[in-house]
Amino acid sequence: MSGTVGVLLLAAGRGTRFGSDKRLARLPGGERLLDCSIATVHAADLPLCVALGPGDETLAMELEARAIAAFRCADAPRGMGATLAEATGRLPPWEAVLIALADMPYLRSGSLRAVAAAATAARICVPAYKGCRGHPVAFGRHFRKELQRLGGDHGARGLIERFPQSVSDIVLDDPGILRDIDRPEDLASSVAPT
Repeated sequence: MSGTVGVLLLAAGRGTRFGSDKRLARLPGGERLLDCSIATVHAADLPLCVALGPGDETLAMELEARAIAAFRCADAPRGMGATLAEATGRLPPWEAVLIALADMPYLRSGSLRAVAAAATAARICVPAYKGCRGHPVAFGRHFRKELQRLGGDHGARGLIERFPQSVSDIVLDDPGILRDIDRPEDLASSVAPT
């Protein structure tokens, strides 16, 4: 990969199934869920932009004070697809972007690096563990306009289905690519990365 590959961390959702703002929930070790996801990207040494919701002024200021690029997406209440479309239009001109979810704290930094290393301008790279596809997915710059056309609550999965000839599965030994936090009990049942 000759150009820059960066990470768009989607953190605009309110966690309705969780019952409160799960981004601020504490993991068993005491770290906030969002901070853990950010730390994983930093450990992978990749550029990062965080997409927040329209009412997240305080969180945006906190991240910006830590020199973390963050922006609020006005369309976030319309769903993940709308957030992706707006956020993608605000990203730097990266060669590829890894779309990561802020509620996946057990993703390993090595997995981010592996997907980033496989990314090219014309490919969609999807991590897989034991035959199951997970996150983060890398989209080359050739798919940027397609990402900007997304809407509603439909994420980028449809692009993977529409362009199968451009998809590469990246086989990883990381169950963290499949583990997200939807409910408080998911915090206690999660296993830290090794």
